[in-house]
Amino acid sequence: MMRALWSAASGMKGEQTNMDVISHNIANVNTYGGKKVRAEFQDLIYQTLRDAGAASGADSQYPTGLQIGLGTRVAATNRIFSQGPLQTTDNPTDIGIQGEGFFRITMPDGTTAYTRDGSFKLDSNRRMVTTDGYPLADGITIDENAPSDSIVISGDGRVSYTPAGGTQTEAGQITLARFVNPSGLTSIGKNLFIVSEASGDAIEGNPGEDGAGTLTQATLEMSTVQIVDEMVNMIVAQRAYESNSKAVITSDSMLEVANGLKR
Repeated sequence: MMRALWSAASGMKGEQTNMDVISHNIANVNTYGGKKVRAEFQDLIYQTLRDAGAASGADSQYPTGLQIGLGTRVAATNRIFSQGPLQTTDNPTDIGIQGEGFFRITMPDGTTAYTRDGSFKLDSNRRMVTTDGYPLADGITIDENAPSDSIVISGDGRVSYTPAGGTQTEAGQITLARFVNPSGLTSIGKNLFIVSEASGDAIEGNPGEDGAGTLTQATLEMSTVQIVDEMVNMIVAQRAYESNSKAVITSDSMLEVANGLKR
């Protein structure tokens, strides 16, 4: 009887974590470059009361075993890097990635982080930076005499601008980084990721080459979270939590009956 109590309790704990993941997804439904996270479950170790194939007689054996499961646990949270829809913004420093790849960002400590969020701005030094002021690792700088609407970013990452009264000038090349296992990247918040042992090293290259995606100026990649799917997942998680709680109550009632046999 105690097995049922602990198994149901593990189910309740798992659904609590599942609800945390679902809530995170809903909170990031409008995050640029945001990716859906999925909680993945595994069953716990089984108590084996009889092995399959055990002898049942002199020349016979049991065709199936006798095992009792002991519940579930959340084994992983998997970030799904599917392509998000591109939304037109008419802002010349916004860049969307169509296909695989991440922008390379230089952090304050000199390390490199990676992002799908292309909502770049120009800082006081006219560098292209993130919302938090972290510059693109490619070092793109726009001349102070060039209006923002003169900035041109091609699909292959070439950035150019036209100073007032001047001619078109190259500002640099935006490169992208790809990973063998992008789901293995470690999220550090602010729409940024860093390399981990699971993700593998960054494979750098120009957009449109060697499997990297292309760039689209004046667009932003929206979140891949579908609010309707998350609402359905929330209902499923809530009902699963309720069902597990009912199993706890039922197990307790059965124990109560057993305890009441002796008057």
